[in-house]
Amino acid sequence: MKSEMKKVITVESYIESFPQKTRSRLKKVRALILKNAKEVVESISYGMPAYKTHGKPLLYFAGYESHIGLYATPSANVKFSDELSLYKQGKGSIQFPLNEPLPTDLLLKIIKYRVEENHRTIKKKKAKEDVKDLKS
Repeated sequence: MKSEMKKVITVESYIESFPQKTRSRLKKVRALILKNAKEVVESISYGMPAYKTHGKPLLYFAGYESHIGLYATPSANVKFSDELSLYKQGKGSIQFPLNEPLPTDLLLKIIKYRVEENHRTIKKKKAKEDVKDLKS
């Protein structure tokens, strides 16, 4: 369950505001992100843990009364649509129920996919900037 309406300052305080069962899952999600997303920047955005690489949003996660929400953009939902078909989804969101095992292998695939997707976006942007500089 989301903590009271007090302002969350750190990811640690956000996670600690949940009951133990939820807290342990949030810690697992966070650890997977931090271990597998090089140069990731962690913050609180929209009242939940937020992660960026190269200044671009990577993903967010949140704890709720009955599930962990993962917000990894619509592209990740499309890429892993078969594996995610077991879970309730919205456009760019996935709900992992607390009464089921956390699919860490699937989470890892999503994290790695989003890291690579951000990396490709940055490379394309840099290439466009280089071409523009050459034309100047």
